[in-house]
Amino acid sequence: MTGDHETRILPAWLYPLCFWLALPTLLVSVLVPGWQAVGVWFMMAVPAFAALVVAVTQWRHDRRVSVAAFTALAGLALVIGVRQLIG
Repeated sequence: MTGDHETRILPAWLYPLCFWLALPTLLVSVLVPGWQAVGVWFMMAVPAFAALVVAVTQWRHDRRVSVAAFTALAGLALVIGVRQLIG
């Protein structure tokens, strides 16, 4: 596999969409007192959204990548679940 393979896994629209959503979200989270958590949650949600998109779109093309993305999402869900139990 070449380095080009990694760039074909993510859809071309995903990076620009997340970038243009991140700019106003982070701006608001910096300028509005008490909204810092919005920026933090957004920055945590972007990789999870990307993993979900990869898992769904690559299921027929590259099952290994899709399973890896689903595994990452399951790990994230486990961390969030354990964190809820702890605190």
